[in-house]
Amino acid sequence: MSPSTLVAAALCLGTGIAGLVGLLVRPRPRLAGRVRPYTVVARSQLGNAAGALPVSGNALSRLFGPPVAAVMTRCARLVDRRSDAELALRLRQAGYGERGADAYRMRVFAQTALFGATGAVIGIAAARSALIALGLLALGIIFGASRTRAQIDRAIENRREQIRLELFTIDQLLAIHVRTGAGPVQAIQRIVDRGAGAVVDELDAVLRSIRSGMAEPEAFRHAAALTPEPNAARTYLLIAAGTERGVDLGSGLRALSEDLRDARREEIRKQATRRRAAMLVPTIAVLAPIMLLFIAAPLPSIVFGGR
Repeated sequence: MSPSTLVAAALCLGTGIAGLVGLLVRPRPRLAGRVRPYTVVARSQLGNAAGALPVSGNALSRLFGPPVAAVMTRCARLVDRRSDAELALRLRQAGYGERGADAYRMRVFAQTALFGATGAVIGIAAARSALIALGLLALGIIFGASRTRAQIDRAIENRREQIRLELFTIDQLLAIHVRTGAGPVQAIQRIVDRGAGAVVDELDAVLRSIRSGMAEPEAFRHAAALTPEPNAARTYLLIAAGTERGVDLGSGLRALSEDLRDARREEIRKQATRRRAAMLVPTIAVLAPIMLLFIAAPLPSIVFGGR
């Protein structure tokens, strides 16, 4: 018999034995599904999602998935050296709270490798030079590493702007509910039931923390530490003080909303001034050379006495 025939026969025999063992010896059921309901409160207090996590049933992915993920995460840490807590906070502020730090690092590594490989392939195919290929590889790695970070920063800025726009209305509604006799948590529950938006999502997270056993002042202070908008943090700290010390929340919320409106008005005025100045730049860039030509045209005849 030829060696190839022996190898094929050995592979077939091994596959048959493995299938027979899999049928006779069933794998033990995993305990994650049974234990997970008892860890909902602890995971909610840590800021993680309370829903059940999907568990893959593929034996190959369970066997090779963790080592590959560990290697990718370790390589991604070379690109993004922020700690897990800092990275999780940035993801939560950007609205990507469902993503973990390891999943984000794996995405960064995948994008960095993709752009680096693309640059190297372009350098080899177009220039046929190892030096140019290495240069494009380095540029691709830098671009891929900075692209995801820029996306997170842009998402945080957009979310901060959205919270700033919604916060005035939320503060006014909270002040109205509190003035009509509702408690802080009851007023927030009414707004969460009827509203939607970034601020409503943060208030909903506060209510979930309170239901999971966290004290009301501590839940609001935790939300103030997580929000990307300082004015929202002021609102949450005021509500925490109101629930803990019994201060007048109605007047405080109205004062905060007035400060937000004044700050927004000043910001719009500054943006209008900057845009007006930007509109003058093309006009000056076009007319200034023409005016200089008209001014400089008679200078030779004046200086040299020509006609």
